[in-house]
Amino acid sequence: MKKFLLTCVFPLLLLFACEKGGMGNDDNDDDFSEDDLEESVENTGNTVSDIASENEEDHEEDTDYKWDTADVVSIVLNGSSATVGGSGATASGSTVTIKSSGTYSFSGTLTNGQIVVNTDDTNIVRLILNGVGITCQNSAPINIEKAEKAMVVLADNTTNYLTDGTTYSSDDDPNATLFSKSDLTIYGDGTLIIDANYNDGITSKDGLIIKSGTITVDAADDGIRGKDYLIVKDGNITLTTGGDGLKSDNDEDSDRGYIRVEKGTINISAGDDAIQAETDVMVSDGTFSLTAGGGSSKTATSTLSSKGIKAGVNLVIDSGTFTISTSDDAIHSNENLSINGGTFSISAGDDGIHADTSLGINGGTIDITKSYEGIESKVIKITDGDIHVTSSDDGLNVAGGKDSSGSGGWGGQGGFSSSSGNYYLYIDGGYIYVDAGGDGLDANGTIEMTAGTVIVNGPTSNNDGALDYDSGFKISGGFLVAAGSSGMAQAPGSGSSQYSLLMTFSSAKTAGTMVHIQDGSGNDILSFVPTKRFQSVAFSSPELEKGSAYDVYTGGSSSGTVADGLYSGGTYTAGTQIGSFTISGTVTKFNK
Repeated sequence: MKKFLLTCVFPLLLLFACEKGGMGNDDNDDDFSEDDLEESVENTGNTVSDIASENEEDHEEDTDYKWDTADVVSIVLNGSSATVGGSGATASGSTVTIKSSGTYSFSGTLTNGQIVVNTDDTNIVRLILNGVGITCQNSAPINIEKAEKAMVVLADNTTNYLTDGTTYSSDDDPNATLFSKSDLTIYGDGTLIIDANYNDGITSKDGLIIKSGTITVDAADDGIRGKDYLIVKDGNITLTTGGDGLKSDNDEDSDRGYIRVEKGTINISAGDDAIQAETDVMVSDGTFSLTAGGGSSKTATSTLSSKGIKAGVNLVIDSGTFTISTSDDAIHSNENLSINGGTFSISAGDDGIHADTSLGINGGTIDITKSYEGIESKVIKITDGDIHVTSSDDGLNVAGGKDSSGSGGWGGQGGFSSSSGNYYLYIDGGYIYVDAGGDGLDANGTIEMTAGTVIVNGPTSNNDGALDYDSGFKISGGFLVAAGSSGMAQAPGSGSSQYSLLMTFSSAKTAGTMVHIQDGSGNDILSFVPTKRFQSVAFSSPELEKGSAYDVYTGGSSSGTVADGLYSGGTYTAGTQIGSFTISGTVTKFNK
């Protein structure tokens, strides 16, 4: 396995796991050992700096961006020929060959020509594009065959255009309109427009850095690809691709094959994944508009991935603004995923946010307006954030197995194996609202809640529940209200230290019916209006006290402030009192 950051443990979570029968199960490959669980929980707190420190350093040096204008060699492109105004380069017909390191400035057009870099020098080669238009019908308009490292400079206030044909004269390298076998940097305040008819738009077979510039790519396959790494430090990038948008695909070295975005504006419409890294995706900031596989209104196919952001190992987002619409998962990691901040508007044909192993949300504003399953992983830990989830199946799903939303597929309603395993949902803060067609909070294992607010509008079908757990639900703090059907209704378990109530009704209540609880002095404890038909309500709050009596009403209204069906403040105008209960144990059942 690649990088895991292990510095501490969560004793309470592990103790609860041990109380439920140990951590291992040799008969189920998806089960966690104690070390697996400890490691997974720890990975929910990964930051960009944590993961970046374990990857290969990039090739950037301060001196890359400094050169003497007196040393710049001017090259004028004249349609089918070129004029070289100095040493280090030659022109033969419509082909310009750079033979020495240095800085070269290009202007003009080539109607069917090419810039080739082939030098044994150990210094950088800079290609300044100063308003060029280059067409090459059978190869890459810019082909960096050999250099210590190369830089393409987009001169200020210029527009530069590269395009190729639909076939190349060789199936070997190059395979992109702007192609480099060496480390490549793109820099400047100009514009680069690429029409890639053959394959990729921009490819480096080593590392690729985009420092700045406005880049627009329309590519038959991938938009921008750096094999060892792809780093976006800033810029305005627009990609329309038949394959992936941003991509890094080194699958041989565990510290390579990563993507890091520091800031910038990135707009991608991709046939496959919008952003895809073989190992890690790290986002520090930026503004993203990502569409994959035609968007959430389309059905993902078995041959395409079509995810918004996909990482093979670690996916970490510290900040940024994201608008994502995908036919597959919107945000996905094959191993670990951490969201530490940012603003997300997500519409997904499959899962909104998915990690195969561990998933942490430690901040940010997340609005999943459409999904099959909203947030899914073997281990989910939420410490902060404002989270809204709408799902056709489970809202928050903790289970083991492979991601799938297709019919048939895996067992149960949740897209995962239905067997119980040592999987954990840990809520230690934040605001979580769930509107689920299936289970609201679903754990093929354990739920533990210590703080935060959770509101669930669960299923209307009796085959699912607003809360569904296999190995226990331990609540010691926070506020929870979960309305749904009664066939599989559950409340937090008896091992909790905070008191809970499970109300079930003899017949279903219509959507929009208020449920109100007040104490013996008439103080409001709960005023909640579910958005769907419901027959049960699970409720836990620090205000519930042992030995105290409470009255329950349905209907009526409140003058308080409402958010997600939950009222605060104001005055309750009574509906119908249906009964009273007294808290006598950790879980009180009220049937009416």
